Amino acid sequence: MLKQADAILCEDTRQTVNLLNHYDIRKPLISFYSYNQFRKIPEILEALASGKQYALVSDAGTPGISDPGYELIKQVIEKGINVVSLPGPCAVITALVASGLDTDGFVFLGFLKRKPGKMKKEVLEALLLGKTVVFYESPFRLKKTMGLLAGVTPPETKVVVAREITKKFEEYVRGSFADIIGSFEDREVKGEVVVMIEPYGKTREREEENCEQD
Repeated sequence: MLKQADAILCEDTRQTVNLLNHYDIRKPLISFYSYNQFRKIPEILEALASGKQYALVSDAGTPGISDPGYELIKQVIEKGINVVSLPGPCAVITALVASGLDTDGFVFLGFLKRKPGKMKKEVLEALLLGKTVVFYESPFRLKKTMGLLAGVTPPETKVVVAREITKKFEEYVRGSFADIIGSFEDREVKGEVVVMIEPYGKTREREEENCEQD
């Protein structure tokens, strides 16, 4: 698809050119990221309407999933232009599969609201749905977020933090919120972070199963 495209929309041309060079692909690159997307969309729509084919890539993960793409895709569809989605790396799914938490259903929150009160409300409401809750977090905010959520959830709640997925220093930290906080207490958190929390009801089910076994 990248070879067939007339041009490639990318978050960072310096990142994307490394991929293209590896596969010996020479195509025009158009910078398309969160701060310039609304300015770029009209000219992109005009090019697509004229018959050109554009590919959209992100620096990592899947375009449109907490990455630039949603607004462009929406407007392209509104113009009656076809959109083709190709499977590829997605941190949400990759982390969830290896988490050990329930994967029958999950709620993805993207990046949480930043105000503590709204953040806690957002997560608590999601946990009440009875499905594993998944969200992205900045490595610079992880410790603070874990502390805030530890104060409003049962202490036995299972949490999994995945970072640097598919990279050299990939790591999964599993346990309670207290365990997670302790694991990162004396070290710097680095890399992209995915947080997964078991839903309300799972802790009680686990306790009942243990009682039956005893």
